[in-house]
Amino acid sequence: MVSLFLLITLFSTFPSHSFADPAPVQLYTNNPVVATVDGEFLMMNDLKNARIHDAMYQLHEMQSRALKEKILEQVAKKRPDFFKDEVPEVTEKDITQFYEKTPGVKELGSPEKMRDEIREYLQRVYKDAYIEKKYQFALKKKWVKIHLKPPNDFKVVAELDSAMLWAEEDPKNSRKVFLLEYSDFQCPFCKRVQETLKKLRQTYSEKVQFGYRHFPLPFHKEATILAEAVECARDQDRFWEMQSVLYGIDGESFVLTETELIKLAKQAGVKNLKDFQACAKKRKYESRVTEDIREGARLGIQGTPTFILGLYDLENGTVSGEMFSGAVSNEKFVEVIEKYLSLSRAEAKLVR
Repeated sequence: MVSLFLLITLFSTFPSHSFADPAPVQLYTNNPVVATVDGEFLMMNDLKNARIHDAMYQLHEMQSRALKEKILEQVAKKRPDFFKDEVPEVTEKDITQFYEKTPGVKELGSPEKMRDEIREYLQRVYKDAYIEKKYQFALKKKWVKIHLKPPNDFKVVAELDSAMLWAEEDPKNSRKVFLLEYSDFQCPFCKRVQETLKKLRQTYSEKVQFGYRHFPLPFHKEATILAEAVECARDQDRFWEMQSVLYGIDGESFVLTETELIKLAKQAGVKNLKDFQACAKKRKYESRVTEDIREGARLGIQGTPTFILGLYDLENGTVSGEMFSGAVSNEKFVEVIEKYLSLSRAEAKLVR
């Protein structure tokens, strides 16, 4: 791991020993040469896979935060009034509102159990927001110029296979961008991101295709059964309705039984409950869910939710793009979607 981090942060630091003017400062590069083999260069990007890219991205996030704090320290030396205001305090009201209004939090424990964790989380959020506000102000005033760059994009090619698609395909007017979700019905972060995905499907209903594959985590004991159940609902064209119902389950009080599963299917509008029950009981789609897990692991997925967002190849049934993990924000999704929509338009012009 240490050697990986050394490679990530590698850049040229050799000084000039001539008596001429000093050589210019060597700026950070995010794709350095890491080896030479028979006279040919191997670059950092040649080493990448999904896990290495994720580690590099996390390191970049840590570096960015440390850089912002160091910048503000430097700015404050000449401008002591810059920090007259302070980071807001976390109040009991803030903690209560966060507990009541944040999806998935109640499933993690009672207000008393979660109070200290929420306070600590909000303190970090408030501090980060304060630092970001000061940092953006410094950028706007042109007191600072940033040379640190994020890791180069890492493209993964994901097979869609049996993924459930949101919109019906039209080969004559195919969507050019795809957002593929790997998820777990007992994952609180998966539950939290569903509202964001709902908004995106409304905003990009004509431009982006959305798909869903399963990645039930082994420590969520009922997640696999729920994944198989939603596939049984799919037999009766009620996949998305069942998916919505399952993410609406109150995790604290829910106990999975055959009777409860039938109730959920009925709530989702499944008409033939007898067929649904038979499908779930004999675990008709066990192999489909297993194949989703196997493909997700091949891509380097380790947790949920994970998204692959990129260009859509309808003919080959693949999406080629970037991988994101966690409850990704609407703003981040929009930024990357717009990037790939622009790329698809540029490709279309070249074809003409």
